[in-house]
Formats: sequence, C-alpha cells, structure tokens
Amino acid sequence: MMSEKDIKAEETAGKPSFSEDFKRRIKAVKRTRWIRFGIVLALFIAWVAWMQSWWLAIFALLLFDIYITGYIPFTWWKKSKSPTVRTVMSWLDAIVYALVLVYFIFPFVGQNYQIPSSSLEKTLLTGDYLWVNKFVYGPRVPMTPVNFPLVHSSLFGMKSYMDKPSLPYKRLKGLRNVEEGDIVVFNFPAGDTVTTKFEESPRYYETLVREYGRDAIKANKDFFGEVIYRPVDRRTHFVKRAVGLPGERLKIVEDTLYINGVAREFPENVQFNYLFATSAPLSAERIAELGITEGDIAEYAPGTASHTNLLGFVPGATVSSPVYVAPLTSKMIADMRAAGELRGVIKFREVLPFFDGGNYNADIFPFGADADWSLANYGGENGLYIPKKGESIELTPENWTIYNRVIRNYEGHHDAYLDKATGKVIIDGKPADRYTFAMDYYFMMGDNRDNSQDSRFWGFVPEDHIVGTPMIVLASFDPTRGLFDGKIRFDRILRDANPDRK
Repeated sequence: MMSEKDIKAEETAGKPSFSEDFKRRIKAVKRTRWIRFGIVLALFIAWVAWMQSWWLAIFALLLFDIYITGYIPFTWWKKSKSPTVRTVMSWLDAIVYALVLVYFIFPFVGQNYQIPSSSLEKTLLTGDYLWVNKFVYGPRVPMTPVNFPLVHSSLFGMKSYMDKPSLPYKRLKGLRNVEEGDIVVFNFPAGDTVTTKFEESPRYYETLVREYGRDAIKANKDFFGEVIYRPVDRRTHFVKRAVGLPGERLKIVEDTLYINGVAREFPENVQFNYLFATSAPLSAERIAELGITEGDIAEYAPGTASHTNLLGFVPGATVSSPVYVAPLTSKMIADMRAAGELRGVIKFREVLPFFDGGNYNADIFPFGADADWSLANYGGENGLYIPKKGESIELTPENWTIYNRVIRNYEGHHDAYLDKATGKVIIDGKPADRYTFAMDYYFMMGDNRDNSQDSRFWGFVPEDHIVGTPMIVLASFDPTRGLFDGKIRFDRILRDANPDRK
C-alpha cells in the first residue's frame, strides 16, 4: 500500500513549480494588457504619492495579479457553464467596478449636491443641483471610510456608515485655499449632536435644548427621536459664501460688511427682507417675473388688520395700496420703480422690533453673551476675530462665550470650562490664560441675508468641515411648480454656480 507521502508525490508529479507557472503566466500576457496595467499602476502610484501614505503601495501587488498573473480567480464566472451565473455575475462585476469608481471620484474629485433652502438666493436657487469641486481646496480624506456609497448619513432609518475604523482629519494638497467671496459647501458644524427627527431641520440640537431643555428632549423620543452624534464628514451639508477668513476681524454695520475695518461691496444678488407697498396687487406671473420665490412672499390686502398695522411703516403708501413682505435685491426694487409699481419700501428689520418686543435677535451667536449684536449690526466695535491656525488669543470670561465651542467641540478639549468662582478658563485640568488654535476657521453667510441660518447664528466653520466649492449648476427644478408648468429651469442648466466670484 502506498504511503500518504507517496500519494502526494504522485499527485504533484508533472505539475510545474510556482516559478515555472509564474513565468508561463507572464509570457501569456498580451502587450495591450501590459499597457493597460502600466497606465493603471502609474495612476495608482500618483494617488499614493498624493495621499502621502506609502503603505498603500502594497496594493500594487493586487493590481499586478488582477491585470497580469491572475492567481486570484476574480473572473471565475466567465468559465461557468450556466448562462444565468454568467449573466448575474457580469452585472455584479459592472456594479462593483462602478462602486469602486464612485469611491474614488466622490471623495477625491467632486460630487453633486442639491440646494435645499433659499439662503443663497438669487445666486443659487432652491432645487439647484450642483457639481461641487473637491479638488480646488484639496480633497478631505474620508474620516468614516466604511460607508454605503451614494448615501450621506442614513439609509432606511439606519446609519449608512460605520463609526470604526475612523481616520483623523487629513486634507490632500489642492490648488488653493478658500478665498473671500467663494461659495463653499461644508458640513454643518453645529450638527455634531442631532436628534434623528430634526436632523435636516434648521432647528438644530442646541436650539432645541434652549427651547425645550435636554431632559424634555431625552424623555420625548416620539417627537424628537434619538439623540445621536455625527462624525464630521457625516454632518448635514450646508452651502454659504465665505465672507471672513482666518485671522481677520469681521463686523457688520447697518448691513454693510467690514473686514479688518474695510467695507466690502455687496454681492450682486444679495437680498434683504423688505416691507413694501405697490400701486396694484402683484399677479403670480409678475411675482415670478421679478424672481421672488412663491413661498417667500407674504401679501397683506387692504382692509385687513395686518394691512392696517403695517401700512403706517411704509413711506408713500395709501390705504388702497397692497402691502407685501419679501426678500428683494436692489435690481428687483429698481424694476418695480421703473414699472411704476412701487409706492414705498423699507427694510423689514426696521419694523420687526415693534411686533416682537425686540427679541428677534435672541439666537444670535455667541448665544448667552451680553453683546448687543443683530443680523444687521454684528461683531461689536472692534469686530469678531476669526481663529487662525497657530495664532493665540487671551482667554477671558467675555470671549469664552465666543471660542468655547471651538476649543471644546472642534479641537477636542472636551474637559474645558470657565470656572465662574475664579474667572479662569480650565483646559484639560489646568488653568489657561491663552489658547493657540490648531485649525483655520471661516465665517460664512448667505446672500439672502435675512433668511439665512449662517455663522451669525452658530459661529465659525472649521477647516476640517470644508467639502468643496460649487462649479456649475447641473440641473434645476422649481419645487413650487408642476412638471409642465415651468418646473425645469432650463435657463440655469450648466450655469456658473458662483457668478459673483471675481
């Protein structure tokens, strides 16, 4: 009887060695496949160099096997006798290739995003679909790399990503930094802690806490949902204009923006809420022609109580003049004047305090400070300092309200607080008179100045939250209109997404 050793020897008799088999596989590869492999390998090495993570180069061995040696049987299904297997696997193969492409293009090149609100009208409209370039500022390496593609933070009510493994913040080299006037897509900084039923709402967690209290939110899950934490790259996307850069001082005086004491011109499409009266009612067609979004205008007809209350604030208005409140650009006002429609106009913020006791600025950042700041007059006499990486500030009880979220939430010093007994700031268990910032920060505002949830409400945008800048409008759909009633805005397709940028 043959021994086990003899049996194995007989089985392997006549089989080529690994070295011989390797040489045979190399010789069998066609020239065109070597060329394809060379192109893919060059791109892969360039990507590894860009990432500055040379350990990734080990995956070049996998590429070599896929294109040249073929030891791993990725294409086993092509030899299957079953046509069903071949058909299903060919579709699966195409899907896998597409997903791999998506995993590279979306994080490192660009991605499409939808404009969900009117905060940047008339520059960008609700319903615009944008192509956002992530290459300009340098793409951010995904912090939650294991995720379901094409989905941001949730899928069917569940998280679309895994918390672990997670990667520290790292941005690859880009073409330039964020510049003043750029329209920027970023993750919402105050969206780190959210309630699942208000995650996409402008009433973010901190505003809910101020309104209802933490205990009420935790106790009423049917209304608020679960309280959860979102990683930086899984926070809701916002799009605003960068108006303040790291190291600058920003203030607003009667709606005019000042940077380091120098006044800035308004963007061409900037708009404010106005109370205005017309000679006759504005038709729906005229409202659309002016460019006023249907849901943003309120009409007060003569004879109503609201009309009577508002009429006295509008210079030049008569008792028969219809009164409106809507966001307007200077061009809209000029168009109505030229058409002889406008009886009088005044900024609505000048009227609002008479109706709510002047408390309409209660949620202005920094919340809880004594500063008398508003949307139109912001930053105090010296202006608000925007943190810059490597620069230090003196820590005081007064500016703790401004910078505590930066220190605690964005830069990771969770054990940081103001000791009210001594007036000293404590960071990581030690008293601190000064603090040096670890990141750059930006101040973002919407062009629709009176209807924009922006940095005036929730503060600074850290550099690790920056996603990219919109380049073009891919498509645009008016949410207030039907499919055959002007829903598709053909005139916006392939438009420049930032026409005010010089």
